[in-house]
Amino acid sequence: MKTYTTAFRALLGRPVVQDVGLAGLLFVSTSVLMESLGGTPILAGAPKPLAELATAGIWWFLTSACVASVLGRRRWPVAMLAVAMVATVLQMAVAAGPNPANLAVPIALYTVASRRPRRESLGILCATLVTAMAWSVYVASDGKIDGWLFSQPLEIRAGKAAPKGDLPFPPPPPMPTIGLSSQLGPTDWGGFPILGSVLTAAWAVGSSVRSRRAYLDELRARARDLERERDQQAALATAAERGRITRELHDVVAHGLSVIVMQAQGGMAAFANRPADTLAALNTIVDTGRASLADMRQVLAVDGEVDSSPHPVPGLGRLPQLVEQVRQAGTPVLLQVDGSPGVLPTSVDVSAYRIVQEALTNTMKHAGPGACAQVIVAYGTNDLKLDVSDNGTARPTADGVGNGLRGMRERVALLRGEFFAGPGPRGGFVVRARLPIQQELVA
Repeated sequence: MKTYTTAFRALLGRPVVQDVGLAGLLFVSTSVLMESLGGTPILAGAPKPLAELATAGIWWFLTSACVASVLGRRRWPVAMLAVAMVATVLQMAVAAGPNPANLAVPIALYTVASRRPRRESLGILCATLVTAMAWSVYVASDGKIDGWLFSQPLEIRAGKAAPKGDLPFPPPPPMPTIGLSSQLGPTDWGGFPILGSVLTAAWAVGSSVRSRRAYLDELRARARDLERERDQQAALATAAERGRITRELHDVVAHGLSVIVMQAQGGMAAFANRPADTLAALNTIVDTGRASLADMRQVLAVDGEVDSSPHPVPGLGRLPQLVEQVRQAGTPVLLQVDGSPGVLPTSVDVSAYRIVQEALTNTMKHAGPGACAQVIVAYGTNDLKLDVSDNGTARPTADGVGNGLRGMRERVALLRGEFFAGPGPRGGFVVRARLPIQQELVA
């Protein structure tokens, strides 16, 4: 039952069905009104029944034209308005009273206002009002109630006209209940105040409907733009997150594997003569592997929190442990901290740690044997400065496609800082970064 109700409502919502229903309502109501008034309007005293029939046929033709204009108003609004106006004026010309079919004019004008540009529809309204005013002035000033075409009085009746020859006695006075021709003639219902008000109201309603439709279309377009922008932002956020994860994994894996490889090589070299050193190297490998796994879980965690591991988020607070780990791997490192360490934003803290970690990893991998590194961390009021240098001879860009340097440069760019990586003035390699922190703290 609910399905049939929904289908019936959808059928009623179709424009064609609405127009057919409205046209049928106008036609039926016009027919019922004319029958209740005694028949269709015909020329009183017509000499032949054929003339009476022709007058009634013209009236019904004009009524049908008004009804037909309602059916085609959506496809040809301006043309159907012209048809309805001509048919209505011709009905008024034969002194026919108002009928529901004449509502086709304001209905068609409403359609014009709701579908055509405002300037065009306003011009059509002015033309319609001028026509209504001209007709009203003409009918009100001609001294007749029968309109343009006929000079004899009209009446609404269903039978033959009463004879008007010489009678032996005076005719009885007319009944007060009859006389619809004098009450409903164009002089009485064709006044401009009434017609102008109806036409203006129809145009105003149609114009407001058009404005509301344009407003809703604008809202829909804006919603589509916002949805498209949201999708683009989501895609950009996904790409940024993918890049972040890639950089984090690269830093974690590269550093961890570098330490493990160097410890494994040292352990192998000391296995024959110094088993204790080999055991220490194996312990370092185990600790480094566990720390790297914890870092990877931290990076890949969906909710941004470490799962059951107590491993903290990597930051400058872990810098001494990182330096000690690199020292144990065989590369001497000097750590220098200038200024008072303060509370840093998480993005700055993590990026600074990863930059130092990657720079030390490059030193271990590319600086050559016997090289040492120096790390300087300077805390300022508005920024954080990092300086990682070594006295090696090789260049870290020999590392594949240089993902480490590119990752450091991207981290600094995301924070709107400054980055430099290149050979030092006294040899070796230098990595410098300046990370602004004041705007991060304000945000």
